[in-house]
Amino acid sequence: MNQVTSRMMNFFCAATMLAVSIGAQAKIVSKEIEYKDGDQALKGYLAYDDAAKGSHPGVLVVHDWMGIGAFSTKKADDLAKLGYVAFAADIYGVGNLPKDMKGAGEMATKYKSDRTLLRSRVGAAYKVLLAQKGVDSKKIGAIGFCFGGTTALELGRSGADVKSIVSFHGGLSNPTPADAKNIKGHVLVLHGANDPWVDEKEVAAFNQEMRASNVDWQFHSFSGAVHAFTNPEAGNDPSKGAAYNKAASDRAWVMMKDFFKETL
Repeated sequence: MNQVTSRMMNFFCAATMLAVSIGAQAKIVSKEIEYKDGDQALKGYLAYDDAAKGSHPGVLVVHDWMGIGAFSTKKADDLAKLGYVAFAADIYGVGNLPKDMKGAGEMATKYKSDRTLLRSRVGAAYKVLLAQKGVDSKKIGAIGFCFGGTTALELGRSGADVKSIVSFHGGLSNPTPADAKNIKGHVLVLHGANDPWVDEKEVAAFNQEMRASNVDWQFHSFSGAVHAFTNPEAGNDPSKGAAYNKAASDRAWVMMKDFFKETL
């Protein structure tokens, strides 16, 4: 081995060790944040990479109909690992988590039937995210699952300055379709092709809503997938209308990452 080759090898070894050292310094920090919407006490979950410097895009994460819990906070952690400042919103409020699916259905219906209240609640979480250190206020995204997908879309329809909205198997109904003109950013809908809870009529109405409002939107259907296809806790029986589908879930997450790279 000549001297030049030896120096080159030493350089690359040092560079590799430095890269490993920098990677090891990355630390995902998470904490609960208490906030309010009117008189309702709320408790969200913030996650970010403590080793990241400067400002970074922020992403709001909205839970499914069971309320904020392990599923939505895990998604916030996953986003933080990708370099985003993520805040898992609390739509229902402290002390209001459903105890079962019946309660979840009643709670979700309450908010879906009152879009003014729903927008107020998600808007409060949006303001919390904007206020966080290291968040680039011009690069905000929102994602939601099931009920949360509906909520993320409502944030856009409210006129909030959100650049990217992603709905995972979310409800697509909208009592005021003209409000879609208020969406300032891009929309990605990730839908189970066999979802019995969001039928073809609802899908068609949503597509028309997007066309009429000249929104930059994408709609992807996953074959064989039903409602809640990203959630392992949904079980594995599609005949029940809600079931986990790993292939669809993995593909949907990759699509979200690519979408955010483009739009954020």
